[in-house]
Amino acid sequence: MTLVFHWFLPTNGDSRHVVGGGHGSPATSSGRDRPPTVAYLSQIARAAEDLGFAGALTPTGAWCEDAWLTTAMVSQHTERLKFLVAFRPGFVSPTLAAQMASTFQRQSGGRLLLNVVTGGESHEQRAYGDFLDKDDRYRRTGEFLRIVRELWEGKTVDLDGEHLRVEDARLSRLPDPVPEVYFGGSSPAAGEVAAQYADVYLTWGEPPAQVAEKIAWIRELAARHGRTLRFGIRLHVITRDTSAQAWDEAGRLLDGFDAETVRAVQEGLARSESEGQRRMLALHGGGRDGLEIHPNLWAGIGLVRGGAGTALVGSHDEVAERIEEYHALGIDEFVLSGYPHLEEAYWFGEGVLPRLAARGLWTRPGEKRAEPAAGVPFAS
Repeated sequence: MTLVFHWFLPTNGDSRHVVGGGHGSPATSSGRDRPPTVAYLSQIARAAEDLGFAGALTPTGAWCEDAWLTTAMVSQHTERLKFLVAFRPGFVSPTLAAQMASTFQRQSGGRLLLNVVTGGESHEQRAYGDFLDKDDRYRRTGEFLRIVRELWEGKTVDLDGEHLRVEDARLSRLPDPVPEVYFGGSSPAAGEVAAQYADVYLTWGEPPAQVAEKIAWIRELAARHGRTLRFGIRLHVITRDTSAQAWDEAGRLLDGFDAETVRAVQEGLARSESEGQRRMLALHGGGRDGLEIHPNLWAGIGLVRGGAGTALVGSHDEVAERIEEYHALGIDEFVLSGYPHLEEAYWFGEGVLPRLAARGLWTRPGEKRAEPAAGVPFAS
């Protein structure tokens, strides 16, 4: 199958510098450089659509705008682009969420994808009125997705679960198509939910060996339930005509991280309950040295940003090669971002995607897949 690429809508604000925050940390002041207005986000979405991205992820949390409302507005300024809406199942009833998704599909022309985020930070969850601990949140997510999926199948649902209870729940209008569910998580509880209910398992950008271990783990869990999943990876990207130019840009971003901001963000992230966040922190250890943790994989973003903290950095050829390396492990979908998101979408879309197309790895959405030219290396 052709690789699928998604971009990112920075509903926390955008900048020529890294906008920090996430996982319980507020967005840094750089997020005010380009406020996340519908006009600006629509500009990014239209660029992503024109360049050949299939969809765009929106984050969830107190540090950003609401993903459902924002994407509903931005969808009216685009034609094809899908929206990978991150949402937390503990904040809304499963029947209402299933109805919201169905409405979104009809009003957008079937352009909704769902990124289910259980929530790794208890203190942030409590601010929204959710007082369950982490393992209970994952068990509730499993019940939530069971209800939602059965409703989307047209069933009448009665469930008296550990955390959720519905009686005679049904939808008057079903979503067409049914939204695909994207789900990530590195803990044992997360793996079980993904194996039973996800269509696409997402991992943050760890080195290939660690990603391979995760894929094998989830595949085995899914097989026990008689299911197969697709796999995706969440990364930032800095791609330029030459490797030197790309690393110069990474250095410029790193120079913008003042010591106090790094200290404060790392102190906050160290309290995270998320296993995925713990793995991200281990990649850089809070320091500025040794940040290239695999060829062209840079952990610098994670010094000031929670969640996805690594970037592919290099020439267009090098970035394309790293994508092919991840694809060889089983990764078929790439959720990418870069600072600023408008300009970086063009760098990737005009620099890397044509190289992947020449190798037969990517086809622009809506076009017939081309066969790779025999013996064609990545162009220089």
